[in-house]
Amino acid sequence: MSSTKESNESAPPVSSVGLDMKLEVVVIPVSDVDRAKEFYGRLGWRLDADFATGDDFRVIQFTPPGSGCSVIFGKNVTAAAPGSAQGLYLIVSDIGAARDELLRRGVKISDVFHDAGGVHAGTDEPYLFGRLRVGGPDPEHRSYRSFATFSDPDGNGWLFQEITTRLPGRIDRGETSFASASDLASAFRRASAAHGRHEERTGKPDPNWPDWYAEYMVREQAGEELPS
Repeated sequence: MSSTKESNESAPPVSSVGLDMKLEVVVIPVSDVDRAKEFYGRLGWRLDADFATGDDFRVIQFTPPGSGCSVIFGKNVTAAAPGSAQGLYLIVSDIGAARDELLRRGVKISDVFHDAGGVHAGTDEPYLFGRLRVGGPDPEHRSYRSFATFSDPDGNGWLFQEITTRLPGRIDRGETSFASASDLASAFRRASAAHGRHEERTGKPDPNWPDWYAEYMVREQAGEELPS
C-alpha cells in the first residue's frame, strides 16, 4: 500500500488511562535572539538552557512560573516568520495581580478585559477568533472570561486568562495540585470568603473548617459543585 494512501481502518480507541502525552515545548519565532532572551528573562521566567553550535545554531529555553510547558527560540530553530505566534495562553488565578507584576517588571500590557457577550466581530487586536473586547474583568468574575494581552519585541502575542474553577472533567479531584504558593494562597482566600458565607447561613462557628476548606478547594479546581 502506498504511504500516501488514506486508510479506511478505524483508529483504536484512546484509553483515558493510556500513555501520557504531555505538551513540553512551544517554539517562538524571533528575529533577535539576545533581545528575546532579555525580554523573557525580564518576565521572571526561568532560563533552562542557552546552547549554541558554531555560528549557525542557537536555542534558548524558558519556562513560565508554575508551568509544565516551556518555550524555545533561537537561531535556525524554526522557519516561521518572527512575530507570527499568536494566541499563546498563560493561565493565572488572579489576573489583576499577574498584570501588576508585568507592569512592575517594565512590560507593556493591556488593561484587563472580557468579551462582548460572544459577539464575534471587530478588528481590535483579535483574540479568541475576533470577539469584541469590553473593558474590565468579567463582572461576575467567572473563570475563562477575563483577559489581558501583551507581546514580545517581535510581536508574538500572549494572553493572560484568569481561571479559578475548571470545567468539569478537566482535572482529576484525586490529583489536586497548585503550581505556586501564590495560587495556593489565592485558593485559600476564596475558600475563606466562601466559608464565611457558610457560617453566616448556619449561624454558628464551624469547628471543622479545615475539612470544609479542603473540600472547597478540591471541588473548585475539579470544576465540581461547591459546598455551601
